[in-house]
Amino acid sequence: MKMIEAIIRETQFEPVKKALEEIGVTSMTVSDVKGRGEQKGITQQYRGSEYVIDMLPKIKIEVVVKDSALEGVIETLCSSARTGEIGDGKIFVIPLEQVIRVRTGERGEKVI
Repeated sequence: MKMIEAIIRETQFEPVKKALEEIGVTSMTVSDVKGRGEQKGITQQYRGSEYVIDMLPKIKIEVVVKDSALEGVIETLCSSARTGEIGDGKIFVIPLEQVIRVRTGERGEKVI
């Protein structure tokens, strides 16, 4: 089992959610986060003054999948989140040793 953490643009959340649902991924955790990448933020102008926004708003999606579904979910995330511009995001894949359903105590892949 793997946990996938995807950090994406706020504007791409709905297309990503829809694409994941289409391939059968309906369970996810979503958080509003702020961060920055190599570009270290963006410079904007407001009323003639220039200022830097160095922590940009993003969405973090966490999904747990069976190993056999991993590549399909990654491809779906990439294709639905991609705009082609700097700041499209990152995907992290983390191995999971255990998944436990709190309500019943069940363990393993059947829980996801």
